[in-house]
Amino acid sequence: MWAGAGTGAGAGAALRVVRRILATLCAATAVAAHAAGDTPDFVEVAPGVHVHAGRQQNWAPANRGDVANLGFVVGTRCVAVIDSGGTPALGVALRAAIARTTAVPVCYVINTHAHPDHILGNHAFAAARPAPRFVGHARLSAALTARGPFYLAALARDFGTAAPPELIVYPDIGVEHELEIDLGGRRLALRAWPTAHTDHDLTVLDRQTRTLFAGDLLFIGHLPVLDGRLLGWLEAMAALAQLDVARVVPGHGPVGSDWPGAMAPQLHYLETLRDQTRAAIRRGQTLGDAVKTIGTEAGAGWLLTDEFHPRNVTAAYAELEWED
Repeated sequence: MWAGAGTGAGAGAALRVVRRILATLCAATAVAAHAAGDTPDFVEVAPGVHVHAGRQQNWAPANRGDVANLGFVVGTRCVAVIDSGGTPALGVALRAAIARTTAVPVCYVINTHAHPDHILGNHAFAAARPAPRFVGHARLSAALTARGPFYLAALARDFGTAAPPELIVYPDIGVEHELEIDLGGRRLALRAWPTAHTDHDLTVLDRQTRTLFAGDLLFIGHLPVLDGRLLGWLEAMAALAQLDVARVVPGHGPVGSDWPGAMAPQLHYLETLRDQTRAAIRRGQTLGDAVKTIGTEAGAGWLLTDEFHPRNVTAAYAELEWED
């Protein structure tokens, strides 16, 4: 037990002190780690809408965890961050980039889903005073509870980053269906989706510029990764296509203005995965054989196909094997 800890109010006060110390140490570690790395560059893709393009590579130390697209939207009252990066260090750099852009404070950090390349920069904002509100799908907390220990282990083992439990920052606003937030002079429309890429996908639409942050419901260039439900993802894409969007920020890949055309390559891949998996199941093909043959042509031309296509086939086979 930490020296000076007791019970009741005294124990709570001591725990808060320890957490503040840990937060300070982790922030210092993050700053030092990022000093030798890259500072994220942001492009203003629409008035007040800023996007950093992550590398089209794996979440790994060689890439400093900087592999997902990150964004922030500036209102007259405050800023909303959309995804915070794949390491605490990247979160520190993101926070600094925002401070260089605007003097208004960050009032919301919105996570599109729980994958580590999108959420591990949250801690840099949790250490701010006043701290912003953290927003996610209503099921995001459960996903972080299940996955967080593995992310922390990977940070410690692979990235050499101090990884106390406090690095996993939970949302204090959970979106069940839809929610609008006001940044002052502009409103963001948040929408929680049924199981698709994951079981807790959230999109963000800036109504003023009609800019959609699609999270990993949309991949461009990087092979789509199935971690939820294939049929649900296709249903979500059909609904997304009906939105009035001027530009889309995918979770991975370049910002695009062709909507809903930007979804066409992903739609082709996922429909091929669905159709060929169903055909393999009807033929009585085993999963082992299916992984070798399904979607090989549709998977060509994407980045990271070797890493993710076999797992996509496995997930699709498990989902569709028992459908009516």
